[in-house]
Amino acid sequence: MSKITVIGAGSVGAAIANDLTIQGIASEIVLIDINAQKARGEALDIYQGAHFGTPTIVRPGDYPDAEGSDVVIITSGLPRKPGQTRLELAQSNVNIIKQIAPQVVPHAPNAIYIIVSNPVDVLTYVFHKVSGLPEKQIIGSGTILDTSRLQAQLAKLFHVSPKNVHAHVYGEHGDSSFVPWSLANISNNHIDYYATHSPDADRITWTCDEAARAEVEEYVRTSGAQVIKDKGATFFAVAMSVCHICKCIFSGAGTALTVSTMMHGEYGIDDVCLSVLTIVDRNGVRGKIMNALTEDEVAKLHNSANRLKEVISHIE
Repeated sequence: MSKITVIGAGSVGAAIANDLTIQGIASEIVLIDINAQKARGEALDIYQGAHFGTPTIVRPGDYPDAEGSDVVIITSGLPRKPGQTRLELAQSNVNIIKQIAPQVVPHAPNAIYIIVSNPVDVLTYVFHKVSGLPEKQIIGSGTILDTSRLQAQLAKLFHVSPKNVHAHVYGEHGDSSFVPWSLANISNNHIDYYATHSPDADRITWTCDEAARAEVEEYVRTSGAQVIKDKGATFFAVAMSVCHICKCIFSGAGTALTVSTMMHGEYGIDDVCLSVLTIVDRNGVRGKIMNALTEDEVAKLHNSANRLKEVISHIE
């Protein structure tokens, strides 16, 4: 038996609740929103289809109904508008997270909290400061979706399954994110080596240079904005990525994910939340994997940290 509370019944929150139900990840899902009628409608709509899959209770509720939750997912906040950066959202959504924390934490003090609202790194940091919870219980969705976009794009370029691609996006979930290419490999070979030694070498167009890498990184950074431009919002892929985090938590095995967590001197970075490979299990954050980054990659990670600290210094 597992219970998940989703705070925010907008497009992202509803998509997460629906995916949790379809995949049978939780036996009970509580949907909370400032608009109680919206939460009730979304919960009813999802629940009425739940019987075609794994039986799941899906119901609307208020903060006391989060009691006993194994995981609490926070999606509440204003959406990003076309042309708007995630960081421009900061103060408005910081105010919302500061209102939510004292209302839900007393009812679910042992839950693992997944922060999804943007700018996710800033809000994860603020939640650390206002919730009073142990750090291992707080996870920002970070660059897990960026990493999925990266792996999907590289899989297409190299004609392999995304499951054979081991490359990740580090740093801020935003414009200063980057790929540590020194760690990128396909089927246990560095990506550049694989390009020339693959069975598909004759049709792989990867040029093993900075231009190829920059093009892929630009695609990853801008694809979210492209979805917003085309359809008005992103919610399906982020919902799937959050459900993946939940599955990794419940599996208990320990899974390496690029999620946003508090830094304590790793790579010389302190007092900011950003994404590096982190082990997640039944207790939440087990610890970070200290991959050997190049000097240039460490510098890019510091750039991300400084960008986020600059935003944090200007919020109330």
